[in-house]
Amino acid sequence: MHQAAATARARAQDIVSRLAKFFPQATPVRIPIRLSRTADNGQEHTFFQETVIEFGTPREVLFALDRPLEFADRVLLESKDGALRAEASVVAVQYHPERTVVAARFLKDVPNWIVKS
Repeated sequence: MHQAAATARARAQDIVSRLAKFFPQATPVRIPIRLSRTADNGQEHTFFQETVIEFGTPREVLFALDRPLEFADRVLLESKDGALRAEASVVAVQYHPERTVVAARFLKDVPNWIVKS
């Protein structure tokens, strides 16, 4: 089963890398997150899915999901270690069989969330 998980992980990173080409500042990262959808009132968050941020820029995050999101959807991103908790808006979507690749832009400045080595 570990081989299947590794294969699925490699495929997710590959399809996210295709979208990352449209974001010149994108840097590979691997940050597990909890993703919640933000209600229209902007106050309520409903758990949506756990995923991994595969690429990031100072203002955007790119990840793959098993469920669809659409352009302009608002989401709350929370890293498992609590270092990242920020709202973002979907700015790009690519649909693949059984996967949706998303780029989301932070609604507010999130300083130092991504550190290049």
